[in-house]
Parts: sequence; C-alpha cells; structure tokens
Amino acid sequence: MKIGPRFEFPRRPGALRRGVGALSLALPMILAAGPTFAAGPDCSRPFTLALHDHGLLYSADTDSGIDKDIADELIRRSGCKVGVSLMSRARIWQLIKSGALDFSLSGIANPERDSYAGFAWYFSNKYYLLARKDAGARDLDDVRGNASFRLGVIRSFRYSPAANELVDQLQSANRVNQANGLAPLYQALHQNHIQGMIMEPFDYPAVDEKHIRDICSVIEFNDAPVPHGLIMSKQALAPPQRARWRALIDAMRADGTVRRIFEKYFDAKLAASMVDFRAAP
Repeated sequence: MKIGPRFEFPRRPGALRRGVGALSLALPMILAAGPTFAAGPDCSRPFTLALHDHGLLYSADTDSGIDKDIADELIRRSGCKVGVSLMSRARIWQLIKSGALDFSLSGIANPERDSYAGFAWYFSNKYYLLARKDAGARDLDDVRGNASFRLGVIRSFRYSPAANELVDQLQSANRVNQANGLAPLYQALHQNHIQGMIMEPFDYPAVDEKHIRDICSVIEFNDAPVPHGLIMSKQALAPPQRARWRALIDAMRADGTVRRIFEKYFDAKLAASMVDFRAAP
C-alpha cells in the first residue's frame, strides 16, 4: 500500500445547491408524489425514510445532496407518501432493524445487516485513509505499527474489507475514536486528537479545503468499489414490497436518472465510475 503523493481529489463543478431549509428533526416532511407506476409499491400506508448528514450525500445546512435527490425521485415515482427525517447513522440502523423505520439511503451490506435489511444498489465507491503527514504513515503497516496513531470513525459505519480490517484491529487496541458525523472528525483531525480517518468521494469538498489538504496525505486501500443502496427494513416490508421498491431504483439506473443526479455533484467521469457497475441480485 503506497501513500498517494500524486493523489488528486476529483474536482466537482459548482457548489451544493442551496435548499429552502434543513429537514426538521421533530416534524418530518410528508412528501406526496405523482401518479403511481404500474405494478409499483403498495401505497396504502405512509412510509418513513431517514437521511444522514454526510458530505455530498446530504447536507442539513443546505437541505441538498445526492441522497435527497434520490429520495425525491423515488417518492415521485412510487406515488406514495413518505415522511423524510434526519437521523444519525447509528440510529438509522437501530430503527431499520426494529422495523420502526422503512427506508434509508446509501447503505452498505454485511452479514449482520443482511439479516434485517434488504438493499437496492444505485452506486459504488472506493474508500481511502486520510492521514496526517506528521504521523509518518506512508502505508497501512506504518499505521498499524504506530501505537500513537488514533483513527476516527463515524459510529456504526462500515467500509470496504481492508478498511474494516484496519478499523477492527485498531479498535481492539483501543485506538479508535467514534463520532456521530464528519464535522467532529475533521475538527479532531485538525487538532491532532486523531491522526487519520476514512474518507470517500462524498467527502472531497471538505477535504479539499486548505486546512485539511495541507496537513494530510491519502493512503489507498486495495479494495474493489463497495455497492451502496436503498436500505429496506425486512421487519417493515415484505419481500414482494421490497422487490417493487428495488425495481424503482433499477429503473432510475436504467433510464439515466441516477447518473444525471451524480453529475450534478461530480464531473462526468467520476460520476460514471460510481454509477456504472453490475449490481448484485
């Protein structure tokens, strides 16, 4: 694993669109949609969907992002009423497991999650380790061998296999700090309370800010891109219903809608690399 001195963060044209306001934590918006698609989901009851604040996926400050756009289109196509709220990722997984929450977005699977959640994939991406230059970490072996290197992660997040392995190893050595979101991790990294954190393309704008770029380098994990998708609670949605929601996501990929959404936030080449993949059944 080599550090990436020539690693260039892909440039994203334009800034995030300013929304009309952040989602309310107390009173989720109820979004109505257009006509129901043939053989679409059963809309006999309202549904719930939670977003999490994470870079370009969703910004509560601007009420905008990729997952917000995906949610809006999914709701429009389904014809269903969906209450949209903002939650921490840890809380989302708890409620998905219990059946108290129907959906979330940009989730990744593992054996535990597969037991209580279904997925409809719409993009994939790689993960990277963002490490302070003064930590002297040129590769992952340097990270493991440096007892003073602390890693920051978002609570309940999982990543690609090699990244998960690193997290688990450092966790067992009590060298992991957990936070509820990206902002406290960036602050801890800048203040040298942690020496590294795991990042993905949605974090590029924040990482691209001068105070982060100047003090950090990027170490690449040699992992394949990890599929991300619509999360569907198995407790709340029967298999035929999950199949119908999955069909809506598949249709959004097939007709280019997902690609167009990603091209609002990334250049065309990077967008294509994230949305053009073979989805597992």
